[in-house]
Amino acid sequence: MKGLRKIAVMSMLLVFCAVVSVGCKKNEDNTPGNSDKAPTETVKDNQNETEPTPTVEVITTDTPADSSKDDGDEVVKEGTVEKGGNVVLKQLAFLYKENTIALSDIVDDKKIEDILGKPKEIKTHTYSADDGLNMDQLNGMTEKQYIFPGLVIKTIDASEDKNFFIHSIEITDAKYTTTRNIKVGDSFDKLKEAYPEGNLLGGEISDQEDDFRYEPVNYVDTMIFHIKDKKVESIQIATLLD
Repeated sequence: MKGLRKIAVMSMLLVFCAVVSVGCKKNEDNTPGNSDKAPTETVKDNQNETEPTPTVEVITTDTPADSSKDDGDEVVKEGTVEKGGNVVLKQLAFLYKENTIALSDIVDDKKIEDILGKPKEIKTHTYSADDGLNMDQLNGMTEKQYIFPGLVIKTIDASEDKNFFIHSIEITDAKYTTTRNIKVGDSFDKLKEAYPEGNLLGGEISDQEDDFRYEPVNYVDTMIFHIKDKKVESIQIATLLD
């Protein structure tokens, strides 16, 4: 009996030691400092992950082209068209039978006749130091005047290529109108409405004569309406010659 009891006690001790050994092993595996085993769960690194870039749809709207073309019938307001060389504001012009004749237009006898008909008279003068006109800045240049009833067009060959261009237009007949439809005989009120940018040289209108000056861009190219009895008596379009 004593032998059997001793064997039973030894068996229980062996079982107890085995249980204690297994428990210690599990505690070692769960210790944070134990790096022998790789983690069983995959941890995402949020800092290294790249978020997908959202797709932005860009909608473009076509902008209509500028409609302020320099058409003959269009009213060109102050400062909208630049002058360069022989190109001049179409505002400094007059209309006749659907044709536009403008300051600085290059013309010759044939072109003038094709547009306006045969002139009543053509005058030619070449400026010189002894012509008594005291226009020394024009010496050597030739001026041509085309004279029609109610209209005088003056041209000069001041350009380097000796082409004649219009430097003065004088209108006294109502059949020639400006590009804003003002003609000789129109009232001063209608003139002011058509040319709000203009100014009276005398400051205010009265029963006396006065000039209404319109200059679209500079002090060189002008349109002057002579006013008498509160009506347009004449129109002069001119450029200052150097």
